[in-house]
Formats: sequence, structure tokens, C-alpha cells
Amino acid sequence: MAKPTKRRVQGGRTTPKGGPVRQPKVSEPVQSARYTPPVPREVKISPTWVPVLMFIFLGVGTLAILINYTGAVWDTSNWVLLGGLAGILAGIITATQYH
Repeated sequence: MAKPTKRRVQGGRTTPKGGPVRQPKVSEPVQSARYTPPVPREVKISPTWVPVLMFIFLGVGTLAILINYTGAVWDTSNWVLLGGLAGILAGIITATQYH
């Protein structure tokens, strides 16, 4: 199969050549108000109690759901299930604060 012939598009520049020339500004650089300096490493380190609290929340929430499911300690209740889910959610929220 032969290649199709290329079409030649007539025309050229849409703007005339040699348009306006911008002069560089010679003013002093202005400090942006949007710049935020980086946070030092010492501030980013979480205290030891944050992961401990996270695992406590996750463990208590999971344990509450498992005990509610088996009915071993008390009769099954939606409130215990909701408390277990709240404990797991608290553990997840605490995990987002860990650095």
C-alpha cells in the first residue's frame, strides 16, 4: 500500500513577527506571603504515647466487636458494636497523627 500524500497547509504565523519586547523589571524581589518555611524534624517526631494509644484503641475496639459477636460476656447489643466501631475509628484517627 502506498503512503498517502501529505497535504500542505497554507498560512503562517498568526501573530506578526517581532512583536512587543518586554523589559525586565529591576525592582527588588518581594517576599511572598504564601511561603511557609519547612517544619523542623524535631517537631515532626511524635511522642511515644501516640502509637501506644492507637494500638489500645484498635485492640479495645476489635475486642469489643469480637466479644459482642460471640456473646461470651454479655448479651449481644448494637450499642456494644457501635462502641467497638468507635474504638477502631479512634485508633485510625490517632494513626493519622503519628509522624
